[in-house]
Amino acid sequence: MFCPSCGLEETQPNQFCRACGIELRVIRTAIEKPDNITTSAVFARDEIGRAIASKIREMKSARDLEKVAEDVLPHIEKFLESPEEKRMRRIRKGVVCASIGVGASIGFTLASFLMSDKGVLLLAGAGIVVFFIGLSLILNAMLFTVPKNTLPNKSNDAENQRGLDAEIARTDELNAPQPNKLFSSVTEHTTHHLK
Repeated sequence: MFCPSCGLEETQPNQFCRACGIELRVIRTAIEKPDNITTSAVFARDEIGRAIASKIREMKSARDLEKVAEDVLPHIEKFLESPEEKRMRRIRKGVVCASIGVGASIGFTLASFLMSDKGVLLLAGAGIVVFFIGLSLILNAMLFTVPKNTLPNKSNDAENQRGLDAEIARTDELNAPQPNKLFSSVTEHTTHHLK
């Protein structure tokens, strides 16, 4: 198992990472036994697949199958789409909405000037509102749709521990290495991390 915080390979079932001090018990438990949400999502996808297959088997004509393909499958596809696909779909909707808003406001503004009617300018204002709705859809899709999967970079801690492990492997003695300027002891680091 690799530490999710620093990337150090943990070959022993340690409670804490030897390099960065993060608790590993929770991670081991999560790996060994998936949570209820993951289990229910897998079960739901299997049930959806079985329900679709059952409906397709019940179809008596090509027309019935076409109706299922047009009515049901798009909803299922939307349900099963990945976060990246969902983000792109929302961005497309926002771009279309913003484009319609800009086009409507320009068209109604020109029509207002050509017809010399100030009432049509009100519709141009509605086009601007539609543009801002589309812009908000784009921003929503870009900022809030894809979950952030970044972790802090603690690879230096892992490199220091690997160096320490290599140093221990070269010696036949069972003495613990002394802390030096480049690397403080694991106990100090863990204590500092827990505070």
